[in-house]
Amino acid sequence: MLDALTVAVAVTALLLAAWCGHAAYKDQPTKDWHFIGMAVVTVLAFAQLVVGIVQLARGERPEQGMAVFIAYLIGSFAAVPAAGVLSLSERTRWGSVTVAAGAVVLAVLEVRLYDIWGN
Repeated sequence: MLDALTVAVAVTALLLAAWCGHAAYKDQPTKDWHFIGMAVVTVLAFAQLVVGIVQLARGERPEQGMAVFIAYLIGSFAAVPAAGVLSLSERTRWGSVTVAAGAVVLAVLEVRLYDIWGN
């Protein structure tokens, strides 16, 4: 995997988590600009998904198993969009908390992807 992309996804996810956590602290739901932030993080996660699939197609293999790697790769791509959809159904501060939690989950998944790949 590309280490720089993994770090970029994790850092932007943590920034999104802090931003939405601050909104929740101020008792605000997710706003349009939060969804723009979610889109940026999702685009980075999609780029990582594509890079991971390309590396697997070229014959490179993760150290800890391909099935586990693919599952984490798909999960990391889906974490923030799923939290965003849930936040639309909860238009209170808890929607912001949901997105913050989803972004933290994504950051943790990135660390695990790094470990699974075996750098």
